[in-house]
Amino acid sequence: MIAPITGKLRNLFIKDLTISLTLGAAGGAAWWNLYHVPNVQRRDAYYAKLEASKNN
Repeated sequence: MIAPITGKLRNLFIKDLTISLTLGAAGGAAWWNLYHVPNVQRRDAYYAKLEASKNN
């Protein structure tokens, strides 16, 4: 008699969940550090320059 396969679906679900959370966190961190932060710095520099030109 062949032994039943137990826990295979649970193991696949845990693996898929772990991979998706890891890739999602890595993608979110990459977007934050490579797109969002530089964009905010450019915007802040623009408004600081605009404010400085108004004061002169």
